[in-house]
Order: sequence, then C-alpha cells, then structure tokens
Amino acid sequence: MLNQSSPLDLTFQALADPTRRAMMERLSRSPASVSELARPLAMSLPAVMQHLAVLEGSGLVVSEKIGRVRTCRIERRALSLAEEWINARRTEWERKLDRLGGYLNELKDKGGGDDSHE
Repeated sequence: MLNQSSPLDLTFQALADPTRRAMMERLSRSPASVSELARPLAMSLPAVMQHLAVLEGSGLVVSEKIGRVRTCRIERRALSLAEEWINARRTEWERKLDRLGGYLNELKDKGGGDDSHE
C-alpha cells in the first residue's frame, strides 16, 4: 500500500519536472505530435518519450497513434483535480489570514490606536 500513489500525488510528481511543465505548456495551446513536443527540447527522442510516459501515467496527458504519428493532448480532468486541491488550500489560508487581520485590528482598537511610539 505504501508504494501506491494517489492520482493527486502522481499529478504533482509529474509537474515537478521543468521539461514536463514545458510540454504541458505547449499542449495547453493545442494537441501536438511527439516530434512537435520534442523539437524545442535539447534531449533525445527516447528521453522525450520517457517524460511523456510519466505525464500519461499521471493521467495528465493522453495520446493517440494514427498511422505513424502519435498525437498528445492534455486530459483536463487530471488538471482540475490539482486545481481543486490548490483552491481549497488557498481558501483555507485566506480564511486564516482574514481571522488574523481581524484579530490584529481588535488589538489595535483595544490599544487606543496610539501609533506615536513607532
């Protein structure tokens, strides 16, 4: 059980690499063939394929082979899961910071608002 990663873990592990983020950036504009994805990268085609395998394994990318061309596209649902997780953390921290701001305002009001000692 310890070696099994959740879909969210796989998403963040896949996105941890700058090459894979560059591939995702390219795919965010439109689907692309493997050769189109490899073109701007300074690495071999087998290395590009390994990165794509990680992206596909995480569920972020799906590919389809038609003839001799393998075309890749983003699987938006996997990105949505990560976005939902991040937004939940953001909402939680915004609430905490709002409470802290309110508390600091209360302290300031109780102190009489005297800022002359600064």
